[in-house]
Amino acid sequence: MAQVAIGFTLIMRIELANTPGAFGTLANAIGDAGGVIAAVDMHAVTKSRVIRDVTINVSSDVIASEVRRAVEALDDAKVVSVSDSTFLAHLGGKIGVEPKIPVKTRQDLSTVYTPGVARVSMAIAADPSKAFALSMKRNSVAVVSDGTAVLGLGNIGPLGALPVMEGKAVLFKQFAGIDAFPICLDTTDVDEIVATVCHIAPVFGGINLEDISAPRCFEIERRLVEALDIPVMHDDQHGTAVVILAGLINAGKVVGKELSDMQVVVAGSGAAGTATTKMLLGAGARDVIAVDRQGALNRNERYDDPHWRWLAEHTNKENRSGSLATVLRGADVFIGVSAPDILHPEDIVAMARDPIVFAMANPTPEIMPDVAAPVAAVVATGRSDFPNQVNNLLSFPGIFRGALDVRAGRITDRMKLAAAAAIASIVGDDERSAEYIIPSVFDHRVVDAVAKAVAAAATEEGVARRSLNIGAPDGSTTDSGHRG
Repeated sequence: MAQVAIGFTLIMRIELANTPGAFGTLANAIGDAGGVIAAVDMHAVTKSRVIRDVTINVSSDVIASEVRRAVEALDDAKVVSVSDSTFLAHLGGKIGVEPKIPVKTRQDLSTVYTPGVARVSMAIAADPSKAFALSMKRNSVAVVSDGTAVLGLGNIGPLGALPVMEGKAVLFKQFAGIDAFPICLDTTDVDEIVATVCHIAPVFGGINLEDISAPRCFEIERRLVEALDIPVMHDDQHGTAVVILAGLINAGKVVGKELSDMQVVVAGSGAAGTATTKMLLGAGARDVIAVDRQGALNRNERYDDPHWRWLAEHTNKENRSGSLATVLRGADVFIGVSAPDILHPEDIVAMARDPIVFAMANPTPEIMPDVAAPVAAVVATGRSDFPNQVNNLLSFPGIFRGALDVRAGRITDRMKLAAAAAIASIVGDDERSAEYIIPSVFDHRVVDAVAKAVAAAATEEGVARRSLNIGAPDGSTTDSGHRG
């Protein structure tokens, strides 16, 4: 299995003898262990001892441990403390609450709180729709998790999930200007999660479900969509599916194949795999084969999982059976949202002309992109250190921005398809290539394009409760009176 390197900066406070050559010995030990000294700062000095803060770039946790052991092995060196840039960035959390209106005078206090706020409260009580205009609801999203499927870490619980949900809130604000709040629930019971989210929903304009394990995530999302009149989306399902479709639209153009003509094999039938399969079918794919550990899902088998039954009934038009390697023969596309190292170069060679490979298991993909590249026409991955990263950050900020802008009652399949098309459109005909089918997450055009496409689709489908006056100089909106 390939070693995944995640670089960061190590800060070591080291006490050394105040003698010539002592620091040179230290520097050599750090370099031999794989560290690169970036800065040295004096902390304290006496005639016999020197304490320095040494900033060291390391490529992974493994190298960081090697560097520390190398320093501790020196006869006249003492490690006083060790910290790193990632942990320092998380001290005290990554988000906070800042008031939009300063409170400096008694008049200010009377305006933002009692007695002035009472008039606003009564106005909302008389007409609840005014909460969108007169409270934070119009621009707020709850990022809700139970900590059962966090990144590639698995079930680490609500406290372990909290830094991740904080990070998601940072991305909502940074990329789409949305105020998002991490809500980590100390329960894995479906009924309790649904009830809790319903109880807190009055505060929020949207609900982003995150890192909830399958199959519970399907029922939780379905029940919340039915119960609430604000957008609800499980990003691990739909955000992933949207970006995959966007990438596949452009990959098809690179190799000269239409989605409707491609045979697509999707490895992994959990949350992301199921949503991706449904989105591909909605976009016009006619031949998708879902594969899980036991092989291709087909209509000859009986499945206890209702989602597997749906996949077996609606995919695999030739009703093929067998292993991943078997059903990949002659296929045009491999999409992996499953497990590390399950795809091999010989499997890709057996695919159709100009095979497309999306290997997105994290942190270690189904096949490393550099291994797949010599035998595949187009390769995409979930990793940031190779071209064509399939990253949910391309989708969820713009989807929620567009939904909030028109006060959509829900997020529909049509809105998600519009988001995928908008992402794909950022890569122009004169730019598109095998190594550029997906725009950068830092491309400032993405969120705006996705938001506008989603808002337009919501309006056309009748789930928007206000319309955007696109040409208005103040960007104003008009209430439609419709409830989605």
